[in-house]
Amino acid sequence: MVLIGTATSVKEAIEIEKSGLDLVVVQGSEAGGHRGGFIHNGHKGLIGLMSLIPQVADNVKIPVIAAGGIMDGRGLSASICLGAQAVQMGTAFLTCIESGAHPVHKKSILNASDDETVVTRAFSGKWARGLVNPFIENMKEHEKNLPEFPFQNSLTQDIRKASNSQNNKDFMSLWSGQSPRLAKNQSVANLMESIISEVKHITC
Repeated sequence: MVLIGTATSVKEAIEIEKSGLDLVVVQGSEAGGHRGGFIHNGHKGLIGLMSLIPQVADNVKIPVIAAGGIMDGRGLSASICLGAQAVQMGTAFLTCIESGAHPVHKKSILNASDDETVVTRAFSGKWARGLVNPFIENMKEHEKNLPEFPFQNSLTQDIRKASNSQNNKDFMSLWSGQSPRLAKNQSVANLMESIISEVKHITC
């Protein structure tokens, strides 16, 4: 069995290696969805992926997988050049035709600007990056007092379900990385083909 840990800092990556795990996913602050850290507060010390990859690669011997804002061959190539051996991509696949994401979620990402994502605890009690909406804005002043995960996640479950059924993005958890402008409504096959094609024409 291959075991993979997630880290948002060099310290966490080192601890993952010490624990005997086989690989480490280094998650930059650009990443969408929930933060993969376990030592630091997920909202503090947010380290960008391009800074995090080489620092982790220089301090661990296990393979590094890069995650956070990677949407195309350029992001993949940059990650490999900086010391990663693979990449993990989320938002790029979320807007693909085959994705099971809610149509409103997909449309919101495809129409989003680069400055529309925020890190919030409003939906689940755990820090996560997504597109800003009225629910996040209204909960911002209460964020420090919200219950931890999974309690807050349970409390907002009915709100999220109702919002989904009503196609109302105001109360949906619209998880997204920081590169929504690079998202496309395409098939997974086209996404993979374009990534491979781009990588072939890029040299580190």
